[in-house]
Amino acid sequence: MNINYRYVTEELRYLLLDSGLVVLVCNEEFVDRVGSVAAEVPALRHCIVVSPIVVSPIVVSPGAEQLSLEMLPDAILYDQALAAASADRPLVLGRGDDDLYLLYTGGTTGMPKGVIWRQADAFFGCIGGGDPMRMSGPVSSPEELLERIIDFDFVFYALAPLMHAAAQWVSLMWLLCGAKVILHSGGFDPVEIWKTVDAEKVSIMTVVGDAMARPLVDAWDEQGPFEISSMYSLSNGGAPLAPSLRDRLREIAPNAMLTDGFGSSETGIQGSRRLSPGEDPGKGVRFDNVEAGTTVLDDSGHPVEPGSGVVGRIAHSGYIPLRYHNAAEKTAETFVVIEGTRYVLPGDMATVEADGSITLLGRGSVSINTGGEKVYPEEVEALLKGHPAVYDVLVVGVADERWGERVTAVVQPTKGSAPTLEELDAHCRGQLAGYKIPRRLVLVEQVVRSPSGKADYRWAKSTAAASLG
Repeated sequence: MNINYRYVTEELRYLLLDSGLVVLVCNEEFVDRVGSVAAEVPALRHCIVVSPIVVSPIVVSPGAEQLSLEMLPDAILYDQALAAASADRPLVLGRGDDDLYLLYTGGTTGMPKGVIWRQADAFFGCIGGGDPMRMSGPVSSPEELLERIIDFDFVFYALAPLMHAAAQWVSLMWLLCGAKVILHSGGFDPVEIWKTVDAEKVSIMTVVGDAMARPLVDAWDEQGPFEISSMYSLSNGGAPLAPSLRDRLREIAPNAMLTDGFGSSETGIQGSRRLSPGEDPGKGVRFDNVEAGTTVLDDSGHPVEPGSGVVGRIAHSGYIPLRYHNAAEKTAETFVVIEGTRYVLPGDMATVEADGSITLLGRGSVSINTGGEKVYPEEVEALLKGHPAVYDVLVVGVADERWGERVTAVVQPTKGSAPTLEELDAHCRGQLAGYKIPRRLVLVEQVVRSPSGKADYRWAKSTAAASLG
């Protein structure tokens, strides 16, 4: 299972207790944090610490820093455990499709929820089914997976932390096809990332929205160009790209295919699209390549009629999870059976175009109700990010006696800029309905996002409320 390395003590305690974790592997910098809660987790039996630092009195190199395990006295160092292990391959019995895979959501709108998948369903629904290029169809046996191992140099570079579902899935997708997978570690250094693309001859690189794409673009403009001729695909997922950044990435990598994908921890991969110039950021994000089993249901549970303009809920059937972990009520709300078909409803809202493509509007749980009208933040954010004075932005609703909620933009300005509400209004006017345009503005030094680049709407809402009173 995945653990967010930014979690503080209370969040970590919740996750370890909720999951019933038995074995924990952590890097040495997290020893004290884990140690502060380990004694409160009755199921936890083993802690394995991965570290280049050694435990006294064993010293690998002169002057090596000492690692204190005082907070976690029963921990085992990975290198020592590996050295003490038998060289004989253990006999593993009883493994199968029904083994479980536990994945925790990002918790951007509430506490993280554990999503329980059958491994077979996760293999086909999340990590490509042995066919990441969508050329040959899913494999029918493990032996067929071996037959499809690619026989050419192929390098995938995952920039998002592996606690992020998409980073896990796409890394495994290519690893199981025989590709080389580069894992990014340490802080997000965009110059070093571009240099790694050259040094490792990266074929495909993934980003998560503007939080990763903008620093990469800035680094290119300030210290580039860099050698990236090996890269033939640059993909985005997990958060939308601002049109201006999308177009700039196309200029930076004109020979690379630029793609966008969507899905969730509860659905797996649901669709993709080629990113094209000239899209209207005020009309949502349209996906024309949708996975089998993905549909949009209206309030009655029936498929939305293409071209009707009806806003419905994204639904997915087929390879889907079993349930949420320790959350029976939430499971009943999210996993439903309609006319004999079992669906998962992750909470995303969408319309269906006349040609059958799906336009994503955003997560219903963060929608804003202003004067009886619903506003989806991502739609407004996409347009605001096109303003030259806006570096990053989140849009939330702030309580208002008259309107219920007022649309509020929490903006991180570009360096040396101070956008006004009037300027942003003029930028949006004519491209968005009037009720969607922000009525309040809060300027912040930095917009807070998760390490994987996802929006933190809880932070944005509390920040806006505190600033506006």
